[in-house]
Amino acid sequence: MGFARTCSVALVGVEGVVVEVQADLEPGVAAFTLVGLPDKSLTESRDRVRAAVVNSGGEWPQKKLTVGLSPASVPKAGSGFDLAVACAVLGAAERIDPRVLADIVMIGELGLDGRVRPVRGILPAVLAAADAGYEQVVVPECAAAEASLVPGVSVLGVRSLRQLIAVLTDEPVPEEEPDELGRPDPLLAGLRVPGTGAATGMHSLGAAQQDQGHDLADVVGQISARTAVEVAAAGGHHLFLEGPPGAGKTMLAERLPAVLPRLTRAESLEVTAVHSVAGLLPPGKPLIDVAPYCAPHHSATMQALVGGGPNIARPGAVSLAHRGVLFLDETPEFSGQALDALRQPLESGHVVIARSAGVVRFPAKFLMVLAANPCPCGRFSQRDTLCECPPSAIRRYQARISGPLLDRVDLRVEVEPVGRAELARRGPGGESTAIVAARVRAARERAAARLAGTPWLTNSEVPGRELRTRWHAEPGAMDEAERNLERGVLTARGLDRVLRVAWTVADLVGHDRPDATDVALALQLRTGVPRGVPMAIGALT
Repeated sequence: MGFARTCSVALVGVEGVVVEVQADLEPGVAAFTLVGLPDKSLTESRDRVRAAVVNSGGEWPQKKLTVGLSPASVPKAGSGFDLAVACAVLGAAERIDPRVLADIVMIGELGLDGRVRPVRGILPAVLAAADAGYEQVVVPECAAAEASLVPGVSVLGVRSLRQLIAVLTDEPVPEEEPDELGRPDPLLAGLRVPGTGAATGMHSLGAAQQDQGHDLADVVGQISARTAVEVAAAGGHHLFLEGPPGAGKTMLAERLPAVLPRLTRAESLEVTAVHSVAGLLPPGKPLIDVAPYCAPHHSATMQALVGGGPNIARPGAVSLAHRGVLFLDETPEFSGQALDALRQPLESGHVVIARSAGVVRFPAKFLMVLAANPCPCGRFSQRDTLCECPPSAIRRYQARISGPLLDRVDLRVEVEPVGRAELARRGPGGESTAIVAARVRAARERAAARLAGTPWLTNSEVPGRELRTRWHAEPGAMDEAERNLERGVLTARGLDRVLRVAWTVADLVGHDRPDATDVALALQLRTGVPRGVPMAIGALT
């Protein structure tokens, strides 16, 4: 009787569970049994592993073979267990010393020819292995850079099962023939999911995309909207842009990620883990260090937005936008059910998806930008009569965005149509992305210094009670906002959000506490009613 064990990782959302892969050989009729709640793709590993071992020059044991995945109560899915199953079988057959395998975590899919293919979720799997105390990890060669992001773990990248067997048995490591130059590497196919990427708006290019000729200086006019974008980036506030087609709503949203500060190391690992599980890591860039940008189409379902799907739940758009920007263009065209599903992640910063197979939790702390036309034809305005939509149609169109969702949006700005004079004007335009981003970084540093020792990093995260009791505005600064509360213009939640925005404006202009001007600008950005204050942040400094 032969017995061997090694380890792999089962992913539940973006969290991993170390699974012990055990192989047992007994005399009897040759058979291969796999137990431990495997899914369909894992059950098929029996044929993949057998073919890979034989084609790698190994001898398949002609005995009764049982492979167990422990703990048996945790559902296992995917083909990432192939490498561990093959090595456990070879250890039980004494081709590899079982003692060498016991403390190694192996992640990878096997091709029928023995090549090791990458799988999604390498980073969260290695993080789970490191948290469990394992120090040695074997992954596919093309995913070694992603696995090496985890400190304190020794990573071995292999291209084939033959190479791994040679390393574990101290034999000369064979050289694998490289693929023909100019042809795409077929092994990289496991890192991508068909039907996703930049074409669908669910990508992780983030600010890197905006660096290629996209600058805030390209936006003509729109002083109020530019100020709202800057305030949103500095304080992490959600933003609603309303205006006619062609006014620049999408241009502003696309330039917002470049204004956001670069991600910290911890935030980069969080974002990379989500995109690794989703299969959306950019080729050749294992670590995402810029704010992601996700712009799903208005036909997206609730599952596409918040996550879900059959069997194992997958991260949705709100999780792909974690630590970045979620842009919902043509917001009224989204289904009401999908939009209302955003309320919970907007408040909690994560998504919890319950399925019969278990409960999955995905991070979802994002900056939401909504864009909408004022009416179905898009030409409704208080200044002209070009719109031909009846009042009832305008009311129905605007009511598609529910009040509770809008109440969670801190900034609401009307984007005015651009005139001929503004488009024809020559000379320097508005401030560039570099200037605004530098001011945003300084504001974030002021907020971080003030919030040191608390669990919050930006003004938008601070609870209203804490703002009212620990950090006070200038005496009399909130009088106008409180009168708006009494008249019903603001809700109690809206008053707290005005105070949060006022603190962000104060951080941008360098004030120690919000004064009446800061609160007035916050009120104007919240309600859209002019308050007689300059809208450009540069004019307030």
